Amino acid sequence: MESPVTLAIDIGGTGLKASSLGPAGNMLHDRVRTPTTYPLAPSALVSALEQLVAPLPSFDRVSVAFPGVVRRGCVLTAPHFVTVSGPGSRNDPALVAQWNRFDLGAALDAVWHKPVRVLNDADLQGLGVVRGEGVEVVITLGTGLGTACFEDGRLGPHLELAHHPFHKGETYNEQLGDAARKRIGNKRWNKRVDRAISTLRALTMFDHLYVGGGNVKRLALDLPPDVSTIDPDEGLLGGLWLWDARPPAHQQAEST
Repeated sequence: MESPVTLAIDIGGTGLKASSLGPAGNMLHDRVRTPTTYPLAPSALVSALEQLVAPLPSFDRVSVAFPGVVRRGCVLTAPHFVTVSGPGSRNDPALVAQWNRFDLGAALDAVWHKPVRVLNDADLQGLGVVRGEGVEVVITLGTGLGTACFEDGRLGPHLELAHHPFHKGETYNEQLGDAARKRIGNKRWNKRVDRAISTLRALTMFDHLYVGGGNVKRLALDLPPDVSTIDPDEGLLGGLWLWDARPPAHQQAEST
């Protein structure tokens, strides 16, 4: 088998997904998936990931996309997982305490005895798609809203814009998350996404905006040339570039 093999894990509010990537970013097998269950303590997440990955072939290193703020492998915020029954339910103080600065990287290293790197999910997706040209912003539309910002290919500090006021006294998460979409319908939700794109343009003056996440398939907007959608497999490449300081495969091809 090609090496090194990178195990790419995507931790989401509704599902846990994993796949293995070859050194050129090629998927070595189909992704595996299991639903995210609640309540979800750190130990329960680690156990669920261990079971998810068990059927997969051997790997050399691990990249993990996590829906919260992560620094040096430690979780600073886990907004979905501190709740009693999933996004939108009340927080459990015991879970808040357990997740606070939980070293997810070290916990997974102890399970697989492989080097592990953990990054915010939007940051990781961005690593797989940005072209290194000016200011590039990534948003993910899923259980909530994820954001990442790059300048000339360099990842900037992670900002939790999802929890910033957006419209009518509500945050981006409250206006654009999956619960809101289901409540108001796709047509009104699309109008909110359009408003969010305009707001982010004014805030960041981006040169390009990438839109990904599980709900990107529900977009029904005429996007301008400086806004494009992310294919789920493209986002997976971020798991590779988290280890290798080189541009995404499509950029490499353009330069040859």
